[in-house]
Amino acid sequence: MRRSYMANGSNNYQYQDTSQILEDENQRMEDELQGKVKALKHLSINIGEEVREQNKYLRQMLKSITNAGHWKIWLYMALFALFVFFMCWVIIKFR
Repeated sequence: MRRSYMANGSNNYQYQDTSQILEDENQRMEDELQGKVKALKHLSINIGEEVREQNKYLRQMLKSITNAGHWKIWLYMALFALFVFFMCWVIIKFR
């Protein structure tokens, strides 16, 4: 493009048109980039919120599992052991 404005002899006019075109294109690209950056910012904020919610949910699940199963497991194991001993006694007694 530089050669075309030099051949005409009107250097300033063509140069301003070219610079204006480039400036408009740069402005358009800047606006597009700003839109993409805003979208990425909102996306990363939403991901962060989702991660915090999931971590909270996992902590609640872990707390529920820890509280609910701790003493019950020992009770079930004791009852199972008593059942096994009872069955062994029955088998030996009636043999």
